[in-house]
Amino acid sequence: MQIDGAPATYALIVANLIASLYGLLGDRRFIGEFAFNVGALIRAKQHYRIFTSSFLHADFFHLAFNMLTLLFFGPTVEKILGTDGFLAVYFGAVLVSGIVSFYVNRSNANYSSIGASDAVSGIILSYCVFYPFAPIYLFFLPIGIPAVLYGLAFIIISANLMGRAGNRIAHEGHLGGALAGVVLTLMMRPDALGTLFAGA
Repeated sequence: MQIDGAPATYALIVANLIASLYGLLGDRRFIGEFAFNVGALIRAKQHYRIFTSSFLHADFFHLAFNMLTLLFFGPTVEKILGTDGFLAVYFGAVLVSGIVSFYVNRSNANYSSIGASDAVSGIILSYCVFYPFAPIYLFFLPIGIPAVLYGLAFIIISANLMGRAGNRIAHEGHLGGALAGVVLTLMMRPDALGTLFAGA
């Protein structure tokens, strides 16, 4: 993990911490007012919620997990793509996630979601493009999973679980963010395809 030269990563972590902690420790209405909500998008045209919802979290574990993941992968991606490229992937993932989430849940005006998982998914998949065989460790597995397999599994699982009734996880948002991360990264760095196929 690169710990220097990543101003956008650290700024986004701070922004997430400030917004989320304000909602969790202070005014809970703040979360509802800025969460992704299909009804608000349709009736009030509050499209800003697509982005503001990404800075809010449901609880402290949700916040900590996303920020630690961003801290691990973000600096490396930002160093490779540069700050502008990193921000393009981060917010591009948020936007595509919002579009996919809206499409999948367009008939459910009560659907709401929060969390930076969409953006983080995009950053993780961007990392996977550059380091396809780097090990990624999960809590319940003692060995690392090659990043390319992790990325493929993440996309397949998210695609299969999205839109199911009773979901507490916004799988459609994860899918949109992940796909955006891959596509935007390859648009900026098409040479990265060589890494994927060369096994480097």
